[in-house]
Amino acid sequence: MRTTVRLDDELYAAVKARAARSGRTVAGIIEDALRAQLAATAAPASTLPTLPVFGGSGVMPGADLESNAALRSTMDEDVPLDARR
Repeated sequence: MRTTVRLDDELYAAVKARAARSGRTVAGIIEDALRAQLAATAAPASTLPTLPVFGGSGVMPGADLESNAALRSTMDEDVPLDARR
């Protein structure tokens, strides 16, 4: 595909010099740079962030993990968390 792209003069000069040194075209250098950038941003994170772990004895008494409605109801009650333990 043919398109027009505006580049900074110094950037274009650097790309043109690299293309000349490597015996490639300016378009080839730009295509490779775009592919590398797209591949880097498309790749999923290799490691997941560490989540904090807090001490405790498991699920709070009365919490039904099988029902979203029951959990929402438990969270909406005006009972302090420490009182539930």
